[in-house]
Amino acid sequence: MKSQKKIRVAIAGVGNCASSLVQLVIQSYGKRDKVNGVMNKLIGGYAVEDIEFVAAFDVNKLKIGKDLAEAIVTYPNMTTVYQEVPQMNVKVSQGVFRDGIGENLLGKIEIEPDCKTRTYEDISKVLVESKTEVLINYLPVGSAKDTEAYVKAALDAKCAFVNCNPELVATREEWAKQFEEAGVPLLGDDIKSQLGATMLHRSICQTLVDRGAVITKTYQLNVGGNTDFENMVDRTRSKTKKFTKTDAIRDVLGDNVEINVGPSDHISMLNDRKVAYIRIEGTSCLGMNFSVETRLDVEDSPNSAGVAIDAIRAAGFARDKKIYGAVLEPSAFLFKYPPKKYHENEILNTMEKWLRSELIHEAN
Repeated sequence: MKSQKKIRVAIAGVGNCASSLVQLVIQSYGKRDKVNGVMNKLIGGYAVEDIEFVAAFDVNKLKIGKDLAEAIVTYPNMTTVYQEVPQMNVKVSQGVFRDGIGENLLGKIEIEPDCKTRTYEDISKVLVESKTEVLINYLPVGSAKDTEAYVKAALDAKCAFVNCNPELVATREEWAKQFEEAGVPLLGDDIKSQLGATMLHRSICQTLVDRGAVITKTYQLNVGGNTDFENMVDRTRSKTKKFTKTDAIRDVLGDNVEINVGPSDHISMLNDRKVAYIRIEGTSCLGMNFSVETRLDVEDSPNSAGVAIDAIRAAGFARDKKIYGAVLEPSAFLFKYPPKKYHENEILNTMEKWLRSELIHEAN
């Protein structure tokens, strides 16, 4: 019997999200299409267990050189260990460091000095040697220069790129064109959470609008205790995150609604948990005023992993089908700021059609 093909994956940024991602894949071993709590059991014939990690990059001196299984539980990672991970025979390589860590985190993370002189060619070499097919970008918010280095490395090594952070890659025409010319898929930007505040906020707003309500103002406050939130306390670094989250809500409500959405504060005692507060105000028939308030409490990193497994498999499926450049339908379903936006009520159906290959011809 022919063995199932694997998707060979490299991770840029071995933080909390990477930890949850690896745990989820390991937990799926032997379960094939019987993994609970995931959106899609199979994508293009790939189960979660068909994701194979072959390389990883970080700039934290404590993580470099360690097996990936050890690195994902190395300080300052703090997400819950739901699944023990055995040795994976994947050593964490030196990453690129230009702007990946903000000033407020430099006291917590000791940067490997050699990472400051690493180039995208160095990253590309590792990708080629490890035969990486998909590179997933989990760099911190505000890593514009470092993200660009990994984008160039993916292009050079001809592997698909999944952009989980809010730096604009898939939505930039010049990058999408280069990936199309290189013959590799590109997905992004800014990955949604499986049970996320943006998803919930959009859905509530769309439901109210569909019922004839006129929404006049809304806000979404987000607090968390992990290094992602600590990093975003620096507003110069979090501006891209605020932009992508705000745009996701504005896409539903239009330009004439007062919207305030974004990361709000870091509260260390929350650890890897995130709490979101959503308020929506508006009017209905006869000018009746109404308001809706919602509180969402989740663990941040597993929430990301539940979507990342679909993004990786969508990238693998796109490679198989020779869909190159920005892959539109999965990006719209899985990311906050995709290259092409669909009506909220159409996103899931569009993704499902794409998975059935009915919209393959529209993917570029």
